[in-house]
Amino acid sequence: MDFQDSASEAEVRADARAWLAANLPDAEARRSMGYGVADEAAALALAKTWQARKADAGWACMHWPAQYGGRGASPIERLIFEEEERRAGAPTGFFEIGLGMAGPTLQAYASEEQKASLLPRMLRGQDVWCQLFSEPAAGSDLAALRMRAVRDGDDWVLTGQKTWTSGAHYADYGIIVARSDPSLPKHRGLTFFFVDMRSPGITTRQIRQITGPADFDDVFFDEVRVADSQRLGAVGAGWQVALTTLMNERLSLGDVARPGYEELVARLRMSEIGGRPALEQADIAARVTDWHVRSRGVAFTRARIITALSRGQEPGPEASILKLASTAMFQEIADFATGLEDQGGVLLAEDRQAGVADFQFAYLFSPSFRVAGGTDQILRNIIAERVLGLPPEPRVDKDVPFNS
Repeated sequence: MDFQDSASEAEVRADARAWLAANLPDAEARRSMGYGVADEAAALALAKTWQARKADAGWACMHWPAQYGGRGASPIERLIFEEEERRAGAPTGFFEIGLGMAGPTLQAYASEEQKASLLPRMLRGQDVWCQLFSEPAAGSDLAALRMRAVRDGDDWVLTGQKTWTSGAHYADYGIIVARSDPSLPKHRGLTFFFVDMRSPGITTRQIRQITGPADFDDVFFDEVRVADSQRLGAVGAGWQVALTTLMNERLSLGDVARPGYEELVARLRMSEIGGRPALEQADIAARVTDWHVRSRGVAFTRARIITALSRGQEPGPEASILKLASTAMFQEIADFATGLEDQGGVLLAEDRQAGVADFQFAYLFSPSFRVAGGTDQILRNIIAERVLGLPPEPRVDKDVPFNS
């Protein structure tokens, strides 16, 4: 790939930069739309207004087909706008799961009627989506899930528990994978659905995090009825559908998280150690150089994957490389930046102002980032087996019926 902007791409970048400069809320308003704020309902309302403004201007999911609210933009144009969004500090949090994970899955498996109904509302921020995958007994082994799906005429009855579901308490819809045939091995006999989160029998319970907020939930399903028309993919083919979601999740999570390399450099430019500018310290300069190289590697790898998607290819195991590299770097930078603040690094204001305690918040949040979307260990196995072609680990339960 040529990573330099062509004349037309430079024009898109200039248009995106100008639109963001003219329309982006100020720093304090942007922070009030993020995760972990005191008034979550107000934050969500502001975020929906911003998402609708993006959609009206044609910048929301610009790579989606026009019939679903996008404008069929090229993958490079998509990357350009996302780069400019990140540079400008635009808020995205409430809609990342819907647009980055549920949306691509619906586009691949939903009916045309469902796509026409659900995707434009998702794109405009009218509906918030969550992802109901993890379970208390399954941990990182998603295929070991125990959520039951029992067929009853034209419906399915879902019973069980999901956990660590981000935004479930305010989500309108969710995507979910459940076990429809326990007599088959664990990767088979799974079926995938989308559900209305206001359905009778669904109960959410928020989980308090070490960072202070309670952004994610336990979700309990007590004989929740879901129409068969809400099934995505064939009965028993839920694992294949889930892989589509997971690869898109790793692509989404593999974007360079904030605060990251650029924010660290900005902080270092204002810092002194021993009376000398921090960036003139040899050990600090060496670390910053390493993170610069790695951040560019993450950006270019993401560009290659998005280019492959534009050619009709499914997201592949390379997305695991992206997620593994970016989340490790995010944690390293947060740890380093917090340490540089000396005793100030222990402070985390409950009502954070723009630019205050960002790295402390990231330091506390970053371990969970290395679990979400697949742990480091799971991702290394995927890379070893599916990218490098190394022999797989022994799996004694591979062909054993789940109920055995």
